[in-house]
Amino acid sequence: MLRRKPTRLELKMDDTEEFESVKKELEARKRQREEAESSAAVGGASSISIDVIGGGASASSTTASRAELINERIGYKPHPKPATLPTLFGNLQF
Repeated sequence: MLRRKPTRLELKMDDTEEFESVKKELEARKRQREEAESSAAVGGASSISIDVIGGGASASSTTASRAELINERIGYKPHPKPATLPTLFGNLQF
């Protein structure tokens, strides 16, 4: 295995300024999204939210939980088994 010298990274003022500007933009987007969600929750019906990272739109109900939204997005539709005696203990024949 070849060894190389450690890489040296230097933090410059331009880097910190760029970081601060990107951080402020993300916080502003987050505030706008929260305001939109709160105003939609006051409206009552389902809302259309825009995903900031993906850029896609998805229709979601305000009462839907996070797990339900994830399951809907990936296409998972859980079907719980009925809690009857044969399903709990199998078909026991004596």
